[in-house]
Formats: sequence, structure tokens, C-alpha cells
Amino acid sequence: MSRDQYQRRPAINPKNPAPPVTQILRGRHAGHLGVVTPGTSGSSRRHLGIVTPGKLSTSSSVGIGLLSVLLATLNVMPNELPAHLRELAQFQQGMLTRGQARQGGLTKDIIRSRVRQGRWQRVHAGVYAVFSGEPGRAAVLWAAVLRAGPGAMLSYHTAAELAELTDTPGTPIHVTIPDSRRVASVPGFVIHVSGRAYQARHPALTPARTRVEETVLDLTQLATTAEAAYGWMTRALGRRLTTQGRLRDAMALRHRLRWRRDLAEALAADWAGVHSGLEHRYLRDVERPHGLPPGTRQALARCAGRNEYRDVLYEEYGVAVELDGRAAHPGDLRWRDIRRDNSAAAAGIVTLRYGWIDVSRRPCWVAAQVAQVLARRGYSGFRPCAPGCPVAMIR
Repeated sequence: MSRDQYQRRPAINPKNPAPPVTQILRGRHAGHLGVVTPGTSGSSRRHLGIVTPGKLSTSSSVGIGLLSVLLATLNVMPNELPAHLRELAQFQQGMLTRGQARQGGLTKDIIRSRVRQGRWQRVHAGVYAVFSGEPGRAAVLWAAVLRAGPGAMLSYHTAAELAELTDTPGTPIHVTIPDSRRVASVPGFVIHVSGRAYQARHPALTPARTRVEETVLDLTQLATTAEAAYGWMTRALGRRLTTQGRLRDAMALRHRLRWRRDLAEALAADWAGVHSGLEHRYLRDVERPHGLPPGTRQALARCAGRNEYRDVLYEEYGVAVELDGRAAHPGDLRWRDIRRDNSAAAAGIVTLRYGWIDVSRRPCWVAAQVAQVLARRGYSGFRPCAPGCPVAMIR
């Protein structure tokens, strides 16, 4: 039974959970019961396989036995869960724990029977999908939280996936639990234990997950370099998932934080608008050490009636710098950049465009080019960063 079918099927009237057997009829799907009345079609009689209208007598032992079987079946059907269990399963993307099912009135035998018949699936120990078919990603993540138990929440790369901090689903699934609990190893899971689990948990989103700021800081702690750690922060800021102030507040709550000095520098007020690791390198290795004027980061511009953003704009001098860290440049994005450059040219702005290799391996060469264009437009405050720096050649 698919989850969609499960969600569409009507519930039993709670005021009349066991209607008379003459109101019971197997529907068009095998295993589902409906209504039998005099005049029921032969196909419905074939579905029931035992009874024809007018031939069921509750005075006979056969009739009484059939009545008991049908009523018992009605009360344990997968599409006839008690209303509160049905709502809970829908909320949890079709997932229930054994404890939830038992508290909802289902016995161990009923649960075992549904799994054996293929109506339910055992996803993890004590966690069941109340539908047949492949669980979707949302259902898989719900099952992970339910398997990890009370206080568990999705975290690290999995929480980043849900926050759209990353673009593709990842494996394994990362789950954080409070330090007051322990969970046995689960294949496909990475279990993290935190003394700040309740502080880190998002107060509203489901399935339970860490707040965006906590997710970002968790990921910085897995980074092998300060630059990689900074990359998580700039990605979250660039995608407008959080703010510098919120990240600073989250950092202040952590007594131990690797890369704290580097991350604090990245959240300084004059770094506002730096939204990628490449922009960070440009500011650190090109603009500041070579005395270039402070540029405006993510400067808003209008192009063909749409808002666009220039990575760095030296507005007083009519110069823009665009930074592209992609190894490949898809055709539609290339034409978008061309249109943006043309729009800037029409407004009297010269655009210089650099990639990762330019900024990371030849920062002085990039600075010299930018300085040369700025010099032609009246700027003279540039300086070489060291002996032999090509900026010294600019006049």
C-alpha cells in the first residue's frame, strides 16, 4: 500500500468503529473492506469468497465465526488505524515506532502480522513504515530521528541538507543526541553526542534538527583548515540562511570552538557581504595588502528589470570585480554573466572577472590589474605588498 493511498482512505467513524457485518464489503483493493448489502454484485461476492447476500446467518456457528473474523479484521486493517495514530503517521511521513503503535492500541501480534503480510515495513529496530513501497527521503529522515529516540535531532551534513546549505542529499545520516543518552551503533548513521543538544535544536521545524547557526558551527569543526571552516560560514551568509549577528551569538555560547579567531574575524563588521571563500581570499590577499580602496560587497544593481548583485564594486571609480569559483561555467550562466557585464558597461562600469586560480595563485597579478584600472580612473592609494610585487610597476 503506497503512502498516498494510505493518506486518502477514509477513517472509520470513531462513534461506530465496528459496523454490522452486512455493512462490510471488500473494496477494489485486495484486503480492504467496505459494505455488503442485498444486491451486491457477483464480483464483490467473489472478493469475499465466502458470503453471498442473504446467506449469512449469525445464528449458525459459521456465521458467528465469520462475523468475528470480519470484525477483528476491520479493527486491525492498515488503512483503518485509529484516528490519532493515522494523524501521527501522516505527520511523520508514514513512520511509526513500536511504542507509538502499542500506545495507540495495536498489539504485538497485529504489528507482526502487518509486517509479515507486507502491509508495513520494518525500517529500523522498532521503527515501521505503515505503507509498502520505497520510502522517500523525508520518510527516511523521520525514521532516523525515531530510531535514535528521545531528544534526537538531525545534524551536521544532514541538517545542512534540510537547510539547503548543501545541494544534494548525503550519506551517512548524521544524528545528534543529548549526552544523557546512548544509542547503539546503527548502520548508515553517524551518532553525535552533545551536552548542548537542547540548546542547538530548532524549536519548530520537523523532523527535529539543529538550528542553521548550530549546523554551520558544527560543520566548521569538521573542517581541516580555517579556510574550509570559513567557507561554511560564507555559504550560509551568501544563501541568506542566517546573519553575522546570529552566528556571533551562536559562537558565544560555545566554550570550545576550533578556528574561533579566524571565524570571529570573518564575522567582523567590515567583512559584511563577503559571501564565498573566493571573496574572502580576494579581500584578504588582493584588496587589503595592496592598498586597494574598500569595495562594496554584493552591491545591488538593476539589469533588465531584475535585481542582481556585483561581488565587489568600487563605485567611486566605476570598477566592478566579479569572482567565480566554479570550475566549469554552464552556458546559461555564462550568458547571464555576459548580460550583466554589458549592463555594467552601459552604466559606465568596467568589469574585471577572476576565477579561483587567479585569486589563490596570482593575487599580486590580480591586484596589479585592478590597480591599473583604478589608477586610470583617479585612484592612487595602491601599494606593493612586498619587494617584487607587480603593483610597484603601476604608475
